[in-house]
Amino acid sequence: MTFLSATLARVKPSPTVAVTGKAADLRAAGRPIISLGAGEPDFDTPEHIQNAAIAAMKAGHTRYTPVDGIPQLKQAICDKFDRDNGLTYRPEQVSVSSGGKQVLYNALMATLNPGDEVIIPAPYWVSYPDMVRLAGGEPVILPAPAEDGFRITAEALEAAITPRTKWLIFNSPSNPTGAGYDRDHLKALTDVLMRHPQVWVMSDDMYEHLVYDGFEFATPAQVEPGLYDRTLTVNGVSKAYCMTGWRIGYAAGPVELITAMRKIQSQSTSNPCSISQWAAVAALNGPHDFIADNNIAFARRRDLVVARLNAIAGISCPVPQGAFYVYPSIAGLIGKTSPAGRRIDTDEDFAIALLEESDVAVVFGAAFGLAPHFRISYAASDEDLTAACDRIEAFCNSLT
Repeated sequence: MTFLSATLARVKPSPTVAVTGKAADLRAAGRPIISLGAGEPDFDTPEHIQNAAIAAMKAGHTRYTPVDGIPQLKQAICDKFDRDNGLTYRPEQVSVSSGGKQVLYNALMATLNPGDEVIIPAPYWVSYPDMVRLAGGEPVILPAPAEDGFRITAEALEAAITPRTKWLIFNSPSNPTGAGYDRDHLKALTDVLMRHPQVWVMSDDMYEHLVYDGFEFATPAQVEPGLYDRTLTVNGVSKAYCMTGWRIGYAAGPVELITAMRKIQSQSTSNPCSISQWAAVAALNGPHDFIADNNIAFARRRDLVVARLNAIAGISCPVPQGAFYVYPSIAGLIGKTSPAGRRIDTDEDFAIALLEESDVAVVFGAAFGLAPHFRISYAASDEDLTAACDRIEAFCNSLT
């Protein structure tokens, strides 16, 4: 339709949302679908956080708030950064939005001009490139293949930077791979960035607390204090605190950038949900012992899925350091044909056939910028994961 914006042609709908929606539709039609596409914990929001939301409603905290967060939440975020990351921020350096996605979008809209480049390691979270395009920038995809542990190297980063580079979007532990950058890996990258003062860092730390096997999380501004003034450190309560539907993300960075992000938000959504903000205060300031308990379950599920997938001929699944995803390769299945006659030429073909013929929903790897892979979220019950792996194994063994 001619009245639609030309910018819209530069982006596509979120594949992860599309897979989740299709799985829900098939389930509603009576199919026994096991959906492993959504990136959200299957645990309930902890009770003390729920109670804080109820108390906020009863106290009348149901009206508009300051555009980018109530003072109590901003202070809780400052305390979190100091406690967890050794980073000192003032409340005026903090922005709170309706989820981490809005934080990222606000920052890109506030800073990108036509022709500006944004380096995005691949595999990447599906929304990064399209948000860059919506903001008028150009995504520069930097492959991080499995043989490098799904991590970019300092040499590759150096080669990707040009005079037009404005941002590096950095995500550790990663969605979709679960790969994490330890301090040594991160220091090699920050050394490169220190040589290029025009490049800012957008560090998406959403899975900070979901780590396993003794992996120690670090964030760029923590590893290299020289990057503090050009780093936006992004986080939220969605994953670690089991609050995906509450929609609270936040970031801290230079005052000038945070002020610009507030201007964008003031003319788009205005404040995040007031009740969710008070719940987030309780999440950040309250007890955190449930996170370790949840991580025990996540690690058990990870090990179950990795072992089952690696036992299937044609699939190779690395062990992730964090998050709740695995990103196996199906290189050994390309070119085969399903029982229904579908030829598996791509990982998208694989995901479609798996859903249509075996009732398991996963997200194909090309959506994340690196094929042939697929992503499984193991934030699901042990029973569902076992049943899904049974179906995946049977489907793969049926390919000819």
